[in-house]
Amino acid sequence: MIKVGDTLPAATLQEYSEVEGEGCSIGPNPVDVNQASAGKTIALFALPGAFTPTCSAKHVPGYVQRFDELKAAGVDEIWCVSVNDAFVMGAWARDQKTDGKVRMLADGSGVFANATGLTLDLTARGMGVRSNRYSMLVKDGKVASLNVEAPGKFEVSDAETLLKQARG
Repeated sequence: MIKVGDTLPAATLQEYSEVEGEGCSIGPNPVDVNQASAGKTIALFALPGAFTPTCSAKHVPGYVQRFDELKAAGVDEIWCVSVNDAFVMGAWARDQKTDGKVRMLADGSGVFANATGLTLDLTARGMGVRSNRYSMLVKDGKVASLNVEAPGKFEVSDAETLLKQARG
């Protein structure tokens, strides 16, 4: 399992864009994790699935609401990573009104989740292998803090916890 001090795994996530800009075309665009995190402070949180109850009601809204405070604490970008395809993450971004605040990044095949060792097997519930719920503060591609939730919990991966860590 990834730990504090480790470099983020080499992986390519997908981000759905509805408008062209900054070299991004409309539709899914690749995001190289190592390139995108280089030289930045990232508030990264991951969760089991788009449109799921806790993720939609608490996890994503918390980061959207705390956007200004996280930026003031030195966070350059907020990333939400889930084992869903880019089209689902794009639809969820619209639903959650994350535009300009939280980058909704798809880990469609679970490559990133597997590489971090933070997977959650929800096969018995018809969802397959997903990402565990966690948050991490990433500085220049390295994990500065890591908050992994116990199964079925939402206590340490919230925006408030990561905000405290970003403030130091």
